[in-house]
Amino acid sequence: MFRKTTFKPAWWLSNRHLQTIYPAIFRKEPNPPDYWRERITTPDNDFIDVDFCGTGTQPLIILLHGLTGSAQSSYIKGLQSALLKRGLRSAAINFRGCSGQSNNRARCYHSGETEDIQFLYQTLRQREPETPIGAVGFSLGGNVLLKWLGEQGQNLDLFAAVAVSVPLLLGVCATKLDNGFSRCYRGNLLKELKAYMHRKLKHLEKMDQSQEAMKIKALGDLSGISSFWQYDDRVVAKLHGFNDVHDYYHRSSSRQYLKSISVPTLLIQAVDDPFMTKEVLPGPDEISPHMQLEYTRHGGHVGFISGRIPLRPRYWLEQRIPEFLLGQVAAMKC
Repeated sequence: MFRKTTFKPAWWLSNRHLQTIYPAIFRKEPNPPDYWRERITTPDNDFIDVDFCGTGTQPLIILLHGLTGSAQSSYIKGLQSALLKRGLRSAAINFRGCSGQSNNRARCYHSGETEDIQFLYQTLRQREPETPIGAVGFSLGGNVLLKWLGEQGQNLDLFAAVAVSVPLLLGVCATKLDNGFSRCYRGNLLKELKAYMHRKLKHLEKMDQSQEAMKIKALGDLSGISSFWQYDDRVVAKLHGFNDVHDYYHRSSSRQYLKSISVPTLLIQAVDDPFMTKEVLPGPDEISPHMQLEYTRHGGHVGFISGRIPLRPRYWLEQRIPEFLLGQVAAMKC
C-alpha cells in the first residue's frame, strides 16, 4: 500500500542533484558512541567486517550500505547515531573489500549477492535468539536486502525492514546512468570500482593467493570500461557465475521478489532519483501485503534533506527510519 510522506525538501536543496551530492561532499559524521568493529570469518574462509553500535539487549538493526560505500559512509554512521538515541542497537556490514582492507578471495559484492547478509543474520540470531532484529538497506544494499527478504520468505525472524533508493530494475538504472548529468555519477562510481579491483589484485598477490589473483587477471584490462553494462558484463558476471550482464541483471533485480516478502517492510523512493526512472518504481499490485510504499517527489539518491536554514541540513531518513522501526516494535508488543 502507499503511505503519505512527511518529507519536504530543503528549499535551498530542492534540485535532485543537490540532494544527492550535498551529503556526499559536505557531511562528515564521526563514529557514534559505543562503537566497535568485529571481523567475522565466512564459510568460504574469507571475512566480513561488521561495525557495531550499542550494547545491551535492545533491538538490533542490520545496516547495508550502497555501491562503493562502507559502514563508514556518513548516511550509515548518521543512522547508527539516530538509532542509538532511540534505544536501538545496530550492526553495519562492510561488504567484502569495503572496510578498508581487501578481502582474501576474488569474489566481490554485487547487487544480487545475498549469502553474506544471510550468514550475518544467522550469526547474530544464534548469538541472540530472543532479540528483535531488523534490517535497513540503502541503494545497492537495499536491492540486496529486498532480494534476500523475498528469497527467504517466511524463514526469517525479523520484526521489520526498510529499503531506501533501491535500483529495483538494474538494467534500467544502468542505462539511466549513461545519460545526461547522471553520467557524472557513473564515472565516479566506475573509477572507484576499478580502484577496488586493482587493490584486490595487489592484495591477493601479496597474500600469495595465486589462483584467486588469476581470476582477476583473467578479466583483462578494465581501464577502457565506460559503462555499468560493460563493467557488470566483464567483471561481475564473469566472477560470480552469471552467463552475461543480461543474466546478472535479470536474476539480481529485486522488484521480482517483492511479492514474496513476509517481513513488515517500508520502501522509500524519490521520484526524482537521478540513478533511476519512474519505470523502476513498483505499484501496489507488485508488492506483498507486508510492504508499504513511500514515494517522495524530491529527495535525490539517498538524500532526503530537509531544513529551513541554509547549511543547517536535517536528514529526514534519520527521523523516518527509526520512527517506522519503533512502530513495528510497538506492534509486536500489542
